[in-house]
Amino acid sequence: MPILLDHQLQEQIPHDILAFPIAFYYDELAALPNRTGPMHWHSYFEIATAQSGVLDFQVGRQHILLEAGDSIFVNRNMLHGVRQLSGGVPDPMPNIVFSGAVIAPETSAIYQKYIHPIACCETLPFIVFRNQNGMHNEVNRSVKHIYRQMYEQGQCYEMAVQRELSNIFEYISSNFEDLPRSETTRIQINTQIRLQKMLSYIYENYAQTVTLADIAGAANISRSEAGRCFQSYLGCSPVETLIQYRLQTAQRLLQQTTLTLQEISFACGFHSVNYFSRQFRKRYGCSPGEKRELGK
Repeated sequence: MPILLDHQLQEQIPHDILAFPIAFYYDELAALPNRTGPMHWHSYFEIATAQSGVLDFQVGRQHILLEAGDSIFVNRNMLHGVRQLSGGVPDPMPNIVFSGAVIAPETSAIYQKYIHPIACCETLPFIVFRNQNGMHNEVNRSVKHIYRQMYEQGQCYEMAVQRELSNIFEYISSNFEDLPRSETTRIQINTQIRLQKMLSYIYENYAQTVTLADIAGAANISRSEAGRCFQSYLGCSPVETLIQYRLQTAQRLLQQTTLTLQEISFACGFHSVNYFSRQFRKRYGCSPGEKRELGK
């Protein structure tokens, strides 16, 4: 199942799971250009696991390397993305996105005592569970069991998933004071909010003519401040981010549609097919036409 984002970069959870608010994803990287997932956020928790390759999991400004067997817990509302660094084939990267209500209703004592404090902890944007750390063995077993239950969906799988998630949150709550923290300043929080607004603008308007002033205006900041925000989190300029997203969208259209190169070029905000082709070759090492042939 692919990542689906709305114009606010918030991941869209399928409506048919609202009664049991957890979604299971698998093989997402195989469908993403350069095995790189877009920076996005959602109001749910997330757990993801590297299965075969090395993954660079970015949460906020921090980059966390996950090796085979390592899992990461990402807290709610955190801007995050992933990129595969090694491995001959796309890493399956099984992951779940879920509400704490899977464990207990938000009005319950269990939620308020054990889940709410984690969800609201600004100094705990993520937790890494290492495959080689014996203290994490039980959590990693629970994570694998959840993936299997969500994939097979056998008899009473919902209760099994609820039980394993409870085990994970029991571990986090029991070790809450000893978990590594990431001190986040008010400036960093404001920067992330600004970045979310500007990325949202890019995702919503990439097909139109977009200027640096437009992107900065989405967050009501100067062009120079916009540049600092993007460099701080993404290591590139706002315009470079815009071009990268246009090219990622173009690559998807090349693989999934029969639109002509001119139609794809215009649909992605490039008003010159020649410029589109040059930018595409610069990023992917081949022309759009060659990419389409390779994808057949």
